[in-house]
Amino acid sequence: MARVSTHVLDTALGQPARSVEVRFERKENGGEWKELAFDRTDRDGRCSQLLPASESLVPGIYRLNFDIARYFSSQNLSALYPWVAITFQVRSGEEHFHIPLLLSANGYTTYRGS
Repeated sequence: MARVSTHVLDTALGQPARSVEVRFERKENGGEWKELAFDRTDRDGRCSQLLPASESLVPGIYRLNFDIARYFSSQNLSALYPWVAITFQVRSGEEHFHIPLLLSANGYTTYRGS
């Protein structure tokens, strides 16, 4: 089963980032982005399945958009980066992507998880 998931950790607080809005999109042939899913991270900072059952994970360019400004605003903080967009490529035969996001109000990092 194809899967796209994420885990958001607030490194300044040392805990999961709850209720972060996440949009999952695929780049279409004409260059526009098609939204496939919208979710919020759970109390563990996770979105366990962003790929809708009605969609296939076909080769192409995808991205996860995280609304960081809203998350930090809820803590009365201002974020340097209002949005974090992680763009990644899916190649033929690839079926599982776990994309963690480690963040603070002034920076972030990401990697391909397992």
